[in-house]
This record gives sequence, C-alpha cells and structure tokens, in this order.
Amino acid sequence: MSYSAFRTFLSISAAALCTLHQPWLSAQDIDRTVLPIPPAPFRGTVGTTYATSTPSPASPVEAPAGAPNVLLVLIDDAGFAQSGTFGGLIPTPTLDRLAQNGLRYTRFHVNAMCSPTRASLLTGRNHHNVGMGTITNWSTDYPGYNAAIPKSAALVSEVLRDNGYSTAAIGKWHLIPERENTLSGPFDHWPTHQGFNYYYGFLNGETSQWFPELTLGTQPVEMVAPPGRKDDYTLNEDLADHAIEWIRSQKSLAPSKPFFLYLATGATHTPLQAPKAWIDRFKGQFDMGWDRYRELALERQKKLGIVPPDTKLTPRPASIPAWDSLSSDQKKVAARLMEVFAGFMAQTDHEIGRVIDAISATGQLDNTLIVYIAGDNGASLEGGLNGAVNAMSEINGLPEETSSMLAKLDLLGGPRTTPHYPVGWAWAGDAPFQWGKRIGSHLGATRDPLVVSWPSRIKTVGEVRTQFEDVTDIAPTILEVAKVPQPVSVDGVRQQPMDGISMTSTFDSATAPGKRTTQYFEMMGNRAIYNDGWIAAARSGLLPWIYSTAPESMMQQPWELYNIGDDYSEADDLAVKLPAKLHQMQALFDTEAKKNHVYPLDPRIAGRQERVRGKHFTYYAKTGHLYLSMTPQYENHSHAITAYVDIPAGGADGVLLADGAEGGGFSLFIKNGRPTYTYNFFQRTITTIAAHDPLPPGPAKIRMQFDYDGGGVGKGALASLYVNDKLVDKARIEHTVPLAFSFEDTFDVGEDSASPVGNYESPFPFTGIIRHVDFDILD
Repeated sequence: MSYSAFRTFLSISAAALCTLHQPWLSAQDIDRTVLPIPPAPFRGTVGTTYATSTPSPASPVEAPAGAPNVLLVLIDDAGFAQSGTFGGLIPTPTLDRLAQNGLRYTRFHVNAMCSPTRASLLTGRNHHNVGMGTITNWSTDYPGYNAAIPKSAALVSEVLRDNGYSTAAIGKWHLIPERENTLSGPFDHWPTHQGFNYYYGFLNGETSQWFPELTLGTQPVEMVAPPGRKDDYTLNEDLADHAIEWIRSQKSLAPSKPFFLYLATGATHTPLQAPKAWIDRFKGQFDMGWDRYRELALERQKKLGIVPPDTKLTPRPASIPAWDSLSSDQKKVAARLMEVFAGFMAQTDHEIGRVIDAISATGQLDNTLIVYIAGDNGASLEGGLNGAVNAMSEINGLPEETSSMLAKLDLLGGPRTTPHYPVGWAWAGDAPFQWGKRIGSHLGATRDPLVVSWPSRIKTVGEVRTQFEDVTDIAPTILEVAKVPQPVSVDGVRQQPMDGISMTSTFDSATAPGKRTTQYFEMMGNRAIYNDGWIAAARSGLLPWIYSTAPESMMQQPWELYNIGDDYSEADDLAVKLPAKLHQMQALFDTEAKKNHVYPLDPRIAGRQERVRGKHFTYYAKTGHLYLSMTPQYENHSHAITAYVDIPAGGADGVLLADGAEGGGFSLFIKNGRPTYTYNFFQRTITTIAAHDPLPPGPAKIRMQFDYDGGGVGKGALASLYVNDKLVDKARIEHTVPLAFSFEDTFDVGEDSASPVGNYESPFPFTGIIRHVDFDILD
C-alpha cells in the first residue's frame, strides 16, 4: 500500500469510528469527548432529480440544554489588597455587585506572571505542562519553557466552540511564541486559531492605553476614538465597546446559542494610564504612604471577613524603603503615581460593569456564569524604588531625577507619559502577604481576588469561600457548568489530562471539602510547594525591579516553611523548628517539578532569548509590526538604514521605518517632502536631522548612517543623513539606548503604528512607493 493510500485508509477509518460514536443521536446524547463532533450522516434519498429526492437537513452542533453563557474576566497586574471588594482602598463597585450576588474566594491562586496564568486559565493545565514556564518573551528551548501550548492541551475556547458555543476573546492575549508573532504566521497560537471565532485586542504583554498596538483577527488595526473623544478615550473603554458590540451582535444573530466571552484588560499593567478625570478622583487619598496603606488594608480585610481575625501583617523587606524615609518631593511624586494607578483600576472596573450591563440588557444575566479574577499575578514590583514617568527609561537603567518627575506631575497617566508606580505601592497592594509579581515563591505573587456569580444557580450569595483553589480549576469548572466533558481527543490529537479540579461543589456550601491537596508554584527560580495546609518556599534572590544578569549567588536563598492553615499571610517561618517537615516538602517539590517539566530552574532575564540573527535585513512595505526579538539588534552598534523609494508627481510623505514610541525610539520619514531622521532618547533629548529641500518626483535613495562610538552600552553616536548618496545633514547624539526602546511598541516599515516616535500623527503611512528598505549592522 502506498503512503498516500495508507493515509486515505486512516482518514476513512477515523471518520467511520467517529460516525459509530454518534448514530442518529440527539443533541443531549452525542459523544462530546471526541472533537470536533462529526456531522450526522446523510439520511435522505438521492434520486435523479430534486423531485424524486428527499433532503436530510444538516443541523449544527448545539450546546447542551440549559448551558449558560460564560463571561471570563481577567485583570492584569493587580494585587490582593487593591480592589475595595477585598479590602483595598480603591473602590470597585462592579466587583462589589458581583460579590453581593455571588461568592468571594479568598484562597484562590494564580501563577506569578502574565502568560503562565493565562495558559493555565485557558487550558486547565499547570503552566510548565503546556510550555509556559514564563512569559512568551523570555522563553527558552526546554519543554516547560518553549511558550508553545501543545495541541494536546486544547483551550477551553476550542472545547466550547466545538460544542455549540459562540466564542470571543477581547483584550490581552500574550500566548504566542515570539517567533510566530508576525504577520507571516504561522497563526496556530493566535486567538482565532485556538477556538475564538472573534478576536480584538493586543497580542503581547502590554500596550499603551492611548496608542495601543491592536489586532482584529490576525490583522493590525488602529484604535479609533469617537468624534470629540480623542483626549479622554482610552483602550479600557475601547475594549468594553467592542465587547458590548459583540454581545449584542451575538444575541441578535444567534439568540439561543450560549456565548463564551474572555475579556482580558490591559489594565492594570504598566503603562499606568487613564483619563485625567478618573485619576483626579483620588487626589490626596494616598498621602499616608505605603506602610500605612498596608495597615488600613488589613483592618478592612478583617472587617469584611476576607482574612481570619488573627492574620498578621508581614514586615516590609529591607530592600523596600520606608515611606517616612522619602523626601517631601519624593512623597509627592509617589503619591501621584498611586493616584494614577487607582484611577486606572477604578476605570477598569467601571468598564467591566458596562459589559455586564450589556449582558443584562439582553435578558441573559441570570443564566450567565461570570468569573472575575482581579489579578493574573500580584501587583507589579517592576516600577523601581521611586517609580517612573517613562517606564522603559527605568528598565534601561536610566532612573529619572525626582525634580524632573515632579515637573511632570500633572501629565502623569496622560498620552505623553508611560508611568509605573514605586515598588512600595505594589508591595502595599499585596497586603497582608510578602512580595509580589514574579516572586512565585510567596503568596504576594500568587494569591489574588476571585469572584464568581451565576444568579440562576448560585443561591448562597454574598458568602466567602476559603477552599484552596488554583487558576487551573477555572477551565474544568466552566466545562462542568456547560455540561461538556473534558475531551479525549481534539482535531485528532489525544488530550493530556487537565490538572485543574472543578470548583462547582463550593457553589452551594462554604464547608464543602477542598479537593486540591497539592500544588507547586515556580516562576523565574522562585518556587514553592503546597500540601495539606503547609507551604514551603524559596526565592531565587533576584529582585523584580533590577534588570540584570543573574549573579552566581542566585538560587542560594534559604527555604522557608509555613502552616498556612493557621498562618494565613505566611508570617511565621517554621523552617528552623521543623526541619523534617521542610525536607518532606522539598522532596515533594522535586517530585512535582519533575512531573510538570519545571526543571531546569532559570532565574535569568537577560540572555534567555536571542534576537533575530543576521547583519543584513531587507524589508518591503508594509512588513512591520515586529516585536523586539524579531528585530535587528542595532542597539550599541553602528548601523545604516537605506530606503529606496519612488516619489510621485505630487510628492509623498510618511514613515519609511520606525521603532519605538513617543516615549523613546527612532524614525526615518519624509515630511513636507523632506527626508528626516529623529532619535528620541526617552524624551530626555530628541535629535532631528533633515534634508533642506523636498525630494523631486522619481526614484530616490535615502540613507541614515549611525556611527556608534563603542566602548560599552548606551554610548554616543554620529547620525548622518544622505539623499542620493549626498550628505544633507548630520548631528551628534550624546546618549543612545542601552537595552531597548520598547518591548511592546513595534518595529514598522511604511508607517509608525500606535504611538508616534516623530513629530507627526501616527500611523503616518508613506504615500509614495517603497521598493525596499535595507537595514545593515555595520560592526
């Protein structure tokens, strides 16, 4: 038998087996463990004409009777003690409303960074088990860290879609391996190829609220503000608008079909941005500082029954300054940055409320399961000790002077800043726990608020649930309430078992026995193991606000031991008192780590992922929208950009090649017919060189040569601009980018998407013809 004949035989046999699974079964009796569900066999008759034939109408797959709609909401980078619903000082009335009509879970756990939590949330598997040991941007080639969710771990969206649900994802994705995050594909890990019929949002880890990098399906798009709203319309509102539009459309076109909507906001991830009216609501409300904030939050948590009455407040780490040690000006800046964060979170909760109101307006709220997770990890400790007006400047090791930040106080959160708040505020937002985002060894990074509401099903409303739950439990819970089994096979691929356990038993009873007895945690070498009320933990030692290579002393921090059944906040370390118990827990971690592909532990940030290799690159318009790892490594190198263009009779303007954003970057463009190059050094200095005369019609060669001084990183350079091989302008640039202009604003050819680098309005597409653009690394 030939290979092609053998493949045909296999496909026919598989189809026959699937048909045997579903012989004339009703919608409630079909086998839903093998997906997609095959269509019913033709049961009509075929004569020579339609008059002598009997049709056999093909019915689409229907969801099980009574299957609810599902709204899954995920907030970004929010801590346990930030939302008012869980004792924080930021009002979250939408979350309050859901809690009053649902349940609050106070021992719910996530992973310590964005992509890993999202992978576990949507697959129901431990993050290393699906290759998402860290964020996609820091992937490596080891099985637990390759950032490629395997076909053996179908997302809950795929399972629901194949069982008769309408599906949509709106907002942050952050689950695509960076090598696949280009417009040339492959698109296997993009939302519309993983079970979502509709996608609108941003694909990477963060984006500007004012100038977001957006994708509709698989195509880049720009956010369009309603008329007259350019100065106060941000991504938060835009995502809600698209969610509302999709809900209304879905209930108009398929009213009897349940929906699954995954709404993942960009908030409250940096850049912290919101309309000024939202920010100003909190003026003066955080002047007490982060130490007092933690005390107030714990008092509120106890009153609300969020934490046990005997919960202790864990002490401030020595590496985080006391509020009282700050100068008066530092306090003013820090307090305003917290006001920006609070406005951002409050606006986010409001916009989610609009989406829920839209569901209610369709008459569907009673039969909608709403899962609202207020944080994909703890609050972000990545903002530096003093915070930042320009977050990428801080990451590049260029902290801003307090006086400079003070001068921009009224601009914070607006379109010209990309702020982050100080580490102290993030630590306060994780009260009563230790640490925060990235430090997956401790509850400050892994315990976040969860509220579940389902009016037609959950009757014990307003109660608190204290069972130990994990983010992997959400997917099996959704499938159970949808009356859909976990599939055995999807698209011909046998499925690996879900690690999550359905939480539905807790819907009816606060005393329902907890089903999860063991759970490991690991992020960037920070690791922990939970078992029957005990947790053992060890930090890597690398602090999240320090971007550097991991020194050899990493991974040498001592293990800690806590009885979190009695010690809710991990305040009393029992490692010295109970060494035998600690050793037992360490052995259990090793077992779980080996089982779940956690090894090798790797605390590094730098050196984890290479940039695209090569010295010569050729681009054709429009071939941009490239994230950092897919761009030439021009930083700290001499390089040249050469554009070959045709200028039409009426002239042409627009961007030829740009990288970065208004907060920092470079752009080679033509404006008023004149070739121009701008180098924006994090808004500290902006250097522009330009031709004196406009280009005449016809072909033109525009070249920018960047001669780097060498001798280290971030040194100076000479930028020279040539038109048709003639030098037209040059300028000295005293300081250049040491690391990267942006992780999220893309490298673009033929336009400058999202936030503009130069003195123009983005995307400023080139109106002539780009034959090609060469990018050469010269040293």
